Amino acid sequence: MDKAYDHSKTEERIYKMWEDGKYFTPEVNPNGKPYSIVLPPPNVTGTLHIGHALMLVIEDILIRYHRMKGFKTVWIPGTDHAAIATQSKVEAILYKKEEKTRFDLGREEFLKKVEDFAKESHDTIVNQVRKVGASVDWGREAYTLDEKRNLAVRTAFVRMYEDGLIYRGETIVNWDPKLQTTVSDDEIEWKEETTPLYYFKYGPFVMSTARPETKFGDKFVVMHPKDKRYKDYKEGQKIDVEWIEGKITATVIKDEAIDMEFGTGAMTITPWHDRTDFEIAKRHNLPFSQIIDFNGKLLPIAGEFSGLHIKKVRPLIIEKLKEKGLLVKVDEKYVHNLATNYRGGGVIEPQVKKQWLVDVNKEFEMEQSEIEGIKSGSVVTLKKLMKHVVEESQITIMPSNFIKTYYHWIDNLRDWCISRQIWYGHRVPVWYKGEEMYVGINAPKGEEWEQDSDTLDTWFSSGLWTFSTLGWPEKTEDLKIFHPTSVLETGYDILFFWVARMILMTTYLLGQVPFRKVLLHGLVRDANKQKMSKSKGNVIDPLDISQKYGTDALRIALIFSTAAGNDIPMSEDKVKGMKFFVNKLWNIGRFIEMQAEENNLSLDREGMSYKPSGDKEEEILKKAKGAISDINKNIEAFQLHLAAQTLYDFTWHTVADEYIEYVKVSENKKQSIAVLYNIFLEILKLLHPFAPFVTEEIYQRLYPEEAKKKPLIIASWPK
Repeated sequence: MDKAYDHSKTEERIYKMWEDGKYFTPEVNPNGKPYSIVLPPPNVTGTLHIGHALMLVIEDILIRYHRMKGFKTVWIPGTDHAAIATQSKVEAILYKKEEKTRFDLGREEFLKKVEDFAKESHDTIVNQVRKVGASVDWGREAYTLDEKRNLAVRTAFVRMYEDGLIYRGETIVNWDPKLQTTVSDDEIEWKEETTPLYYFKYGPFVMSTARPETKFGDKFVVMHPKDKRYKDYKEGQKIDVEWIEGKITATVIKDEAIDMEFGTGAMTITPWHDRTDFEIAKRHNLPFSQIIDFNGKLLPIAGEFSGLHIKKVRPLIIEKLKEKGLLVKVDEKYVHNLATNYRGGGVIEPQVKKQWLVDVNKEFEMEQSEIEGIKSGSVVTLKKLMKHVVEESQITIMPSNFIKTYYHWIDNLRDWCISRQIWYGHRVPVWYKGEEMYVGINAPKGEEWEQDSDTLDTWFSSGLWTFSTLGWPEKTEDLKIFHPTSVLETGYDILFFWVARMILMTTYLLGQVPFRKVLLHGLVRDANKQKMSKSKGNVIDPLDISQKYGTDALRIALIFSTAAGNDIPMSEDKVKGMKFFVNKLWNIGRFIEMQAEENNLSLDREGMSYKPSGDKEEEILKKAKGAISDINKNIEAFQLHLAAQTLYDFTWHTVADEYIEYVKVSENKKQSIAVLYNIFLEILKLLHPFAPFVTEEIYQRLYPEEAKKKPLIIASWPK
């Protein structure tokens, strides 16, 4: 063995050996019990970050462990087209380079540019997944926007439409004027801002608002029916008030949604531009008036302010209210949350639009069901299905404290708006000809049919991921063997975005759960527990670190203090520390090799057979058995950090610090070396899921007899 381990000369060669040998496929254990994971698909918007690296390492540990235990394992890789994020990125590049928008290019030419960008990004990501050592089955790679997944999406849409679970209707949406599309509730990022709060006269009332530009259509005063301050005002009562553009007639509305403790307990409502107001208006059958257009400019209802952008018009409106004596006071330090699109950063402007939605409360009959407690033919709702499978422990969410969060989200779940007004993504499989509408998996025959211009929410396609990647809607052998999948491992931040929607889609379409267990990891932060960002300069690039210290050091550092669900503080020093551990492992191997040579021992089972001849041998063997038992228990309980810590302590402190020192002075050196040789083989096997490259390299050099039969990646797990 070389004096020092050189990861730069090892990792690519070993990964190629694994891939060429088809050791990542389930065929290596054809008769084993199935164990399957689908990789949460990284977005084709750039490169992998440290959070992706953590996800890959956790899942690779689980896959390698089960593969070595004889399971028929499959880990399906793939990437996500991430429609809004990808289109947004390409639009920004296009404008920066050519000062053009997508409308200048037209749909087809623009989509070609997006696809070229996505392909380039995909190739980068695939290379990075390899660099992290992920033993995914590349022959089963999928893309959320490829032809097979597109067929799955169209099939799902049509089936849900025919069951009445997808409908088209007017609803209030989160509109991003910057990207010209709707955004789901879960894709809203709330940013705290300090802004003026304006108090104004509205007839006999004093109202407050941070957004006077939305108030041109306010012709209703709403108060709680139990508010004694307004007991003299009756439902439907008309009141003449002076307002921005002159006198208007306001109508009194009584509704229990009003917070009597906030402000004066009375408020005007803007049904078109606020969800709470929209729902109040629906309950009372009030008319809706659009104030702001989809580009963020005021409409003719705003009178003299018509055509002005909302960013510029606010001070002009305030000045007019002041001139008319309607401005009472201004609170300059009002703190509130501003809704932004986390995908593209645009400020959200609620709008009412005709959209495609999934009805989560509509009852339907289950066509087929393998879900315990729900038989085929049962009448259920999507919300009931989503809650039932977790309540009945058919899906286990870990850590368990996230179950309460999941239930809270389900209880407050509204109909899911699935249409997006962007060009990149799965096009809605609906066609129009005059007043006719056709919904189908394929386009209708005949001329003059025009397909719906909207695309589907990215989460609609990724919601099918566990089974579309296994061949659905075809009834493939993979689908039969590997679904439901064994575990879904992902970040806790997409519990609602993705995990819940996979449960929704799978329970409905297959009558199965998508996975048996959900393992949620935390966010990777810097050493001071700050969120990583380019602006802070605290981003750790996993590939830069891997190139510097080796992939194994990065992998162990990522997992070493990663308790499930907790955020992980990460620094380069952590990886550097684990580089020392990798070197220690290599040095143990070199020590064994040199001792074998000095004592005329052959590096094989016959040459290294032993019968413990002293207390130290008996003690180290007993400790080895205890370590194996603890590591097994911890991996089975998904306490991977505890398994890594046990391995670290046993290897460094028990074997290197104690037993090797004993070997150096042992009176029966051949037996002591033989014991070390055999225990070290078990260590390499136990460490392989955590540090696959260095363990495989040492194994190939130090255990040539075993290596000829099979590489370490498919060696039998220690019992």
